Amino acid sequence: MGETTLPHQHGKRHVEEYMCAKLNHTENFQIVANLFKLLDDPSRVRIFWILCHCEECVINLSAMVNMTSPAVSHHLRQLKSGGLISSRRDGKEVYYKAADTDQSRLLHQTIEGTMEISCPELETTGHICGEAHNGLTQYTQEQVETVRELHEYVLHHLDQRITIDELAKRFLMNPTTLKAIFKEIYSKSLASHIKEHRMERAAELLRETTDSVSQISKSVGFGSQSKFSAAFKEAYQMLPLEYRKLYVKK
Repeated sequence: MGETTLPHQHGKRHVEEYMCAKLNHTENFQIVANLFKLLDDPSRVRIFWILCHCEECVINLSAMVNMTSPAVSHHLRQLKSGGLISSRRDGKEVYYKAADTDQSRLLHQTIEGTMEISCPELETTGHICGEAHNGLTQYTQEQVETVRELHEYVLHHLDQRITIDELAKRFLMNPTTLKAIFKEIYSKSLASHIKEHRMERAAELLRETTDSVSQISKSVGFGSQSKFSAAFKEAYQMLPLEYRKLYVKK
């Protein structure tokens, strides 16, 4: 484009010419606009701020911001598509954290500068923040580690219907103690926690595979497709096929 001549001259021609030249690169301003658009929801800002300080899974995030896992997953997809967060998979669990980019760091500073707050002092790194509950001090370290192992076992067997009594026998722990420690660590009952993971896994399969609803139903431990569809609708406010049509790109 040619040189821009402004209607009024105020003796700052070199500055005005510089700005006009930069304004011609509209794609750069679109990138900035898209970044700020990602933070136009206060819940998404809260989730991003958490991930600037620790790596978290969907279940812990939902407990921290008092939202359903599907709602949190939606915000995470938005943040990840914008390059503000990254993720890693460990077995069946997916963990999220702020991306190591200048954009993420700048937005982090902007949030805390605007709200006049500072970063929390984290004594350890790589620790799942949602597990740091004072109530765990009444249990032994061995008991806590056993429940964490149980958690991993359950995530690797989402296709199976496992009762609490069966888990108690497998991991040699009293069922009442097992349930109490599990709720202290993961902020939800074992049954509720497993159900959320099953729904998240089902949503992932609907988005990323061509498996039938019947196949997916069995993959996440439902013997009845109708019960699976009802549970999925309760979690995502839509039936499985409706979800697939909405999120799978043509």
